[in-house]
This record gives sequence, structure tokens and C-alpha cells, in this order.
Amino acid sequence: MLSTYTAKYTKIGRGYMGQLIEWPEVITEGATLEECREMLQDALREMILAYQQLEKEIPLCTVASSAF
Repeated sequence: MLSTYTAKYTKIGRGYMGQLIEWPEVITEGATLEECREMLQDALREMILAYQQLEKEIPLCTVASSAF
């Protein structure tokens, strides 16, 4: 079973901004919506690693049968 976070995308002047609803610190921008999605997935992986290294609790997410 995989975990899923809810992403919110906003059109901005330079492209798109993406942010996770359940974990607002995970935020990024991309020139296209697809690039923003890819960068948000990468930002989530990096944030999980950082939280694990700092022994911080990772915010809860939705449990689903497919990833992100």
C-alpha cells in the first residue's frame, strides 16, 4: 500500500507553483504543469529524507492504492 499527498497547483507568471496540502513546506515551481509535478515529487522525496535525518515526524497523508 502506498501513501498519497494532495497537491495544489496554481498558475503563476513564470509557470506553475505546486504545494502539498497536508505538508505545506513541500512547495516548488515549474515552467509547465508536468515539470511542476515532477519537481514536487522530488521535493517530497528530499523533504522525507531531511525529516528522517532530523528524526522529525513526517506529516500524515492519505493512504491509497497508487502513488502521489
